[in-house]
Amino acid sequence: MTGTQKPHALDLPVPDRADLAPDMAAYFAKCDEKIGFVPNVLAAYSFSADKFRAFSGFYNELMLAPSGVTKLEREMIAVVVSAINHCHYCLAAHGAALRQLSGDPALGEVIAHNWRAASLPPRQAEMLAFATKLTERPDTIVEADRQALRAAGWTDADIWDMSATAAFFNMTNRMASAIDMRPNAEYHGQAR
Repeated sequence: MTGTQKPHALDLPVPDRADLAPDMAAYFAKCDEKIGFVPNVLAAYSFSADKFRAFSGFYNELMLAPSGVTKLEREMIAVVVSAINHCHYCLAAHGAALRQLSGDPALGEVIAHNWRAASLPPRQAEMLAFATKLTERPDTIVEADRQALRAAGWTDADIWDMSATAAFFNMTNRMASAIDMRPNAEYHGQAR
């Protein structure tokens, strides 16, 4: 991509921005307008228009669509899952989003290091405990885990959304690690 660092270690045919499909070029232009740069994860996926569209469509549905799980809470899940998986890219990118959405850089840091040390409402603590278990020991999830979420005030639709968010970030963490995806330098200084 012209004007950006190489997004990953693989030698894939990442196109110049001038050569992108019109919908992808528009998406990149929107990124430039809203955040001032194109996230390397999008640059990485741009070698395949179909993969890019699938990834960005699913991401937008999970992270931006209306839900009983707030955008802040979805970013909390992203950071907790990424911390467990030691995903440098997602910790930098979603740590920045968490700091920005919360308006509290210290909260963003403690969630990234050890969410249990954060002063969270019981509802959010239960959500992060579930995301942790789903990441570390998915085969041990039982009805009692879902019932604990319901008792904390989450609906079944919320449980679906938090589960999908945790599952998505487990997948993206593994992809980022597999291809040595590097975070944009801009993330490191955001909302500090």
